[in-house]
Amino acid sequence: MLLSDKYPFLTEYFTRALSTNVRALPQSILFYGNDADAQFTFATEIARLLNCTSDKSDNCECLNCRWIRENSHPAVLTISRIDNKPDDDDSKTVISIKQSQMIKEALVSASEFHRVFIFCDRDENGNIAGLNPLNFQAETANSLLKIIEEPQPGVTFIFLTRYVEDVLPTIISRSQCFFVPSFKEINYSYNCISDVFTDYFSHSRKDVFDLSQKLNDLTKEISIQEILDGIQNYILAVLKTNPNRTELIKHVEIVENAKRQAKLGIKSANIFDDLCLKLIN
Repeated sequence: MLLSDKYPFLTEYFTRALSTNVRALPQSILFYGNDADAQFTFATEIARLLNCTSDKSDNCECLNCRWIRENSHPAVLTISRIDNKPDDDDSKTVISIKQSQMIKEALVSASEFHRVFIFCDRDENGNIAGLNPLNFQAETANSLLKIIEEPQPGVTFIFLTRYVEDVLPTIISRSQCFFVPSFKEINYSYNCISDVFTDYFSHSRKDVFDLSQKLNDLTKEISIQEILDGIQNYILAVLKTNPNRTELIKHVEIVENAKRQAKLGIKSANIFDDLCLKLIN
């Protein structure tokens, strides 16, 4: 399946930005969601489109496209705790200050390519994962702020993470954030809320507090975290079969915020009232 079929909204957004003017593309992008592999694939596809010297087709065989598919392009670099380390960098668990300095030094010289830096975590077996406060610490993130805030032309930074809040707020504020849904065979279980919440988008505003009460009643039997997981799984399941329903991406974010409220100890009734008011127009 082509990326344009999997991610029509994201593909259309970036294709339009690239076809109109490369400067219309955000120079710092943050992808988030459960599927780090999907984020990495999309990040490398953006890098390919930025550097393609031919027709930008999915099967283009120009030198730049081949290099990027082989992960060997000199200007498209994965920055992780094991990728692209300076020779004198012996850190093994974090993206280091030395890597940040290496990027700054590389940007001093001009390049014939559009340079793309993809920040993520990767283990020794090549498995991609998201950034978090342990592998992308504040000191390193802060050292990148100036080059992100005042980027040179022809440079794009892409950050991959599971949760937006796992990345330093100063990086988030300088980036455009996009949720990338998963297309893995994931069991989106939502049985716990199926009798109450399915087809929530067909409800009207007058149903908001009735639906909120029904959800709150479920807390007598199961935890609020299980309920919110079920709600999010249901939305993700609908999104998987209806990728053009871009409003559901925002709904996933709304549920994620409700989860944060639950961790802060906010009353479940207040959480569900707020959630339903935001989900039902």
